[in-house]
Amino acid sequence: MRRWYENRWVAIVWATLRIWLGVQWLEAGWHKLGAFDAGGFLQGALAKAGGEAPVVQGWYAAFLEHIALPNVKIINIVIPAGEILVGLGLIVGALTIPALIAGAFMNLNFLLAGTISTNPILLAVAIVLLFVINGTVYYGVDRF
Repeated sequence: MRRWYENRWVAIVWATLRIWLGVQWLEAGWHKLGAFDAGGFLQGALAKAGGEAPVVQGWYAAFLEHIALPNVKIINIVIPAGEILVGLGLIVGALTIPALIAGAFMNLNFLLAGTISTNPILLAVAIVLLFVINGTVYYGVDRF
């Protein structure tokens, strides 16, 4: 027996949310192509780890300082490419589960680095779509 959120009519809502989320990721990655440098962002996140009310946790600041910053050239390629791939996957509904997990993981990392912006909304939508995955993939390549 199908659950209410796996219904083909309700799946239209999930597909719309999935495509919207994919467009958000595609646009974010597209704007970073060519001119993206995560160095400033990482330095800003490190600055938020100090003071009386640190926004970035110490363990995450240590990760940024010792792993992310020394590898910033790789990160400058991986982040835009990841955002574009997540966006394309969600738009067409191909590899939807890995795309949702990768997108949620990126949102979580942006949040841990002290950037709020739209990250909580995008993370929440990704989690909802993961919970209703059978309805999410109903209108997409993964269904076939």
